[in-house]
Amino acid sequence: MEKKQNPLFVGTLAKGLRLLRAFDESHVSLSLAELVARTGLEKSAVQRMAHTLHHEGMLERDPGTRRYRPSHAWLELAYAYYWSDPLISRALPKLVEFSRAYGETVNLAQISGDHIIYSLRLPNQRTQFAASIVGRRLPALGTASGRVMLATWSKEEVTHALENWPIRSATPKTITDREAIAEDIARAKNDGYSITDGQMMLNEISLAVPVISIDGRANAAVQVSVSSLTYDEARLKGEILPALLDTAGGIPG
Repeated sequence: MEKKQNPLFVGTLAKGLRLLRAFDESHVSLSLAELVARTGLEKSAVQRMAHTLHHEGMLERDPGTRRYRPSHAWLELAYAYYWSDPLISRALPKLVEFSRAYGETVNLAQISGDHIIYSLRLPNQRTQFAASIVGRRLPALGTASGRVMLATWSKEEVTHALENWPIRSATPKTITDREAIAEDIARAKNDGYSITDGQMMLNEISLAVPVISIDGRANAAVQVSVSSLTYDEARLKGEILPALLDTAGGIPG
């Protein structure tokens, strides 16, 4: 209702963006009917917008199946984003240095609403394709990165997040109890790091350290993913944590 009452809000543009957001890792190509189902918009509107976005180069259309998929223009937008965010250029050399020294997967995660988004990912040789692509979004409460960032926020903001942000069960080990997550955030506030085990992927331990800005708040985190078949928490804290703290501390927030 607030958006509709805002005279600057362009409803047609918002609908077009909703159509673009219908595509994700599970929906890489969509028919017109599928676009209607995923957006909840009228078929005639979806047809016009999909045609326009195809004409403007934002969507590819298979001439045989008539299915739509994202075009290379999305990569151009990502390219522009990388140049626009100074944190990316400051973080990349530090992550490269860490990756070369330790040979483990290291990521830069940033807060994106009630999710985190991986904006830099340096995989190791064992990393699967899905875990090496930038732009992946995950519910912040279910990740070490999200929790360690929240640990630097105000009490009121953390309470709001715990009460309202989504939680998705990705594995049998995913913690969905909000009180347990609150306790983990409190530990992260005291420790300066967060560790999760099997929350988003089985046999994966995640260690995250906040990238602190000048005001003491973190909207980004450096995160390492390792195999629980190779590391336990004690080894991770002993061998990786000191270097990860140095890496994050060397990135101006």
